[in-house]
Amino acid sequence: WDVGHQAYAHKILTDRKEKFNTLRQYQGISGFPKISESKYDSFGAGHASTSISAGLGFAVARDIQKENYKVVSIIGDGSMTGGLAFEGLQNAGTLGKDMLVILNDNQMFISQKVGVLAGYFANILTAAGVKKIEESVLKIVSKLKFLSFNSIKKLVKRFKTILFPGLMFEEMGFTYVGPIDGHNINQLIEILTKVKEFKGPVLLHIVTKKGKGYKPAEQDPTKFHGIGPFDIETGKTLSLKKVTYTEVFSKAIVKLAQKDEKIVAITAAMPDGTGLKDFSKKYPDRFFDVGIDEAHAVTFAAALAAGGLKPVVAIYSTFMQRALDNIIHDVALQNLPVVMMLDRAGIVGEDGATHHGAFDLSYLKYIPNLTVMAPANETELQDMLNTALTLKNPSVIRYPRGSGTRIASFQRDFDVLEVGKAKLEKEGKDACIVCLGNVLQVCLDAAKDLESKGVSVSVLNMRFLKPFDEQAIKDVLKYTNKIITVEEGSLIGGMGETVKSVLSGTGAKIYSIGLPDKFIEHGKQSLIREKYGFSVENIEEQILKLIKEV
Repeated sequence: WDVGHQAYAHKILTDRKEKFNTLRQYQGISGFPKISESKYDSFGAGHASTSISAGLGFAVARDIQKENYKVVSIIGDGSMTGGLAFEGLQNAGTLGKDMLVILNDNQMFISQKVGVLAGYFANILTAAGVKKIEESVLKIVSKLKFLSFNSIKKLVKRFKTILFPGLMFEEMGFTYVGPIDGHNINQLIEILTKVKEFKGPVLLHIVTKKGKGYKPAEQDPTKFHGIGPFDIETGKTLSLKKVTYTEVFSKAIVKLAQKDEKIVAITAAMPDGTGLKDFSKKYPDRFFDVGIDEAHAVTFAAALAAGGLKPVVAIYSTFMQRALDNIIHDVALQNLPVVMMLDRAGIVGEDGATHHGAFDLSYLKYIPNLTVMAPANETELQDMLNTALTLKNPSVIRYPRGSGTRIASFQRDFDVLEVGKAKLEKEGKDACIVCLGNVLQVCLDAAKDLESKGVSVSVLNMRFLKPFDEQAIKDVLKYTNKIITVEEGSLIGGMGETVKSVLSGTGAKIYSIGLPDKFIEHGKQSLIREKYGFSVENIEEQILKLIKEV
């Protein structure tokens, strides 16, 4: 299965029907295929475009070990836009292993050609007689000495692909079948029964309707691709809507683009999820949705910057991992002023291990030329975006899923921050909390509560991971050597490690709160945050322990 949402029916039909009401809940079943969850989940999936490469791996493993089973990779048309899907296709076509790729085309990206005639073509293509005739023609014509067998084979294939769709897949070494109506169960069974006997790689193209059978989902498939609680009768969402970081970014970039025509926006198949939908409507000529191709998005942006524009690339933190080499090689090495917005940084909640943005601070911290920022609230997000667009070097702004703690004003002029400068949010003398990003408010709440207990705690909002304000950290030692670091990211390679490095040999007592060296499970953001120590109570407890130890 490619991605996970397609696999919900698979979970119900295998061994998880009774547990399906726990889907995406803490200690419940995952929203994605997961090897450790069920013997029926052959391969995990959370990031798109992996199923063809994975399927080919199983096919090769089967043949080397002389085993006997069928391999089917099911991929959506959105995932088929990803470069990894085409890497898998070309390798599978070259190796020629027996495997079936089912392209589930819900008309959001590729083909809309479906009907009686298309179904008829599919039946003709899968008929044993047609395959035998094709083989017989090749056998007879191969005896003609003035043409090579390969030349004839190419001619036959070209003739076939001119008459029928799927030329691209045929040229890549696949036998193409389709498109057929994916909601015609009897026809699907008939076609699948036939293609099961084909040799070599086969691509079956089925056309479906996203949200089929549920009118609200049919009318708004994008909304229902990933949705929270909703009223079944009306399709309306039930949760009270707060202004999110994503929406603040959305409005901020539109406002800034009004004054600067060089600002362009890029996303990887997620204009809604990243908040660029309004920008795309207002500035269609300056908006680029590149499909599920994060690596291409970053390199494309690098060239836009080299060409004199101001590209802003908005991608979820977890998906930006796929473009790490492009950030290093194409952006940072050439020191090009690309602005990278990492949405869903830190703990994302119910999507779990495949989607938590746990590693961005760690892998970005070591890349030269980058400026890395993390806003503590929505106002800082506005100012950081404005600041990033003034820089001559590449920058990254990482921010969480959901809403923050401050209602951002769009009437004011956004500030330009002093790069690499931390901000002392509260003064105290007994201990200091050094924090980065969206954890600021919980740190301030802990400090305020400790104040009522007679413990004076300062709070230092770093704002920038890179360049890092080493002087601000050293200045803390003027009034205390007891320090707690807090960041919603991996402790390995994170801000806490930087603080410890700066204060090495000073005798400072440092305790770090962050994500441990493990993949974090799924569950509500509030629950997961509390479990891993991002709570007022835990911060207070660790400070009191530190004071007692010293």
